[in-house]
Amino acid sequence: MDFVYSLLDKAFPFELLSYSFMKNAFLAILLVTPLFGLLSTMVVSNRMAFFADSLGHGAFSGIAIGVLLGASSPLLSLILFSVIFAVFITYIKQRSNESTDTVIGVFSAMAVALGLMIMSRGGGFNKFSSYLIGDVLSIRREEIAVLFVIFCGVIVAWSLLFNSLLLLSINAAFARSRGIRSFLIESCFASLVAVVVAMSIQGVGILVINSLLVLPGAAARNVTSDVKGYHLVSVLLSVLSGLTGLVGAYYCDMAVGATVVLVAAVCYFLTLLLKPYFVK
Repeated sequence: MDFVYSLLDKAFPFELLSYSFMKNAFLAILLVTPLFGLLSTMVVSNRMAFFADSLGHGAFSGIAIGVLLGASSPLLSLILFSVIFAVFITYIKQRSNESTDTVIGVFSAMAVALGLMIMSRGGGFNKFSSYLIGDVLSIRREEIAVLFVIFCGVIVAWSLLFNSLLLLSINAAFARSRGIRSFLIESCFASLVAVVVAMSIQGVGILVINSLLVLPGAAARNVTSDVKGYHLVSVLLSVLSGLTGLVGAYYCDMAVGATVVLVAAVCYFLTLLLKPYFVK
């Protein structure tokens, strides 16, 4: 990490990165926002915004279970519960005759209620209420290393799943006729989203994290007409929102996660205005 820090000092000799916590936040933004940009394209294409929102609610229960089990850091239980929650919703969604939004709404409400019940015992809620808002400035060196491993893992998994996911988003029936196992592919994608959400909650916050899974892809779709451009613009807008939000929050003394989301929302409305000039 010292080598990476020295590279940052040489590449960005600004006051902003003169502090270790700002370097950690900067690296976390660079590792997490491209993943949100990538995943956002499929979340938007497959109309999974509500599903992505439910993962944040499910993660809250994961934190609560970690607290109940006495873990000093609820990260492991957070990731495990989020993945199980995502796969279970995918399974019920495919097996049930209920509408997708109904199934997701039921599990989302249940997860929030369970988390609140557990964390309210003995007045323990205040200790972990910071997860609702997030604080990327509290990211530590060890967590940067974990984020890097997850970044590499998600990129590899995305490269393996992309073609199947794209075909499923275009025509699920045709994809299944071509031998694509929809439940397996959708479960893998849901797990990727769950892991990224779980790892990002500390920095972004449960209340706004869903926005980063929707806004970059929605903005990119306004100004692109091909798959490659769609993904590229989504990633670039996500990274731009992250870095601009970090700088803006630093100088204006505001919450970083909320500022990043606000910048992403501004990007969305700008692309919406530009849409007639890009998409004919």
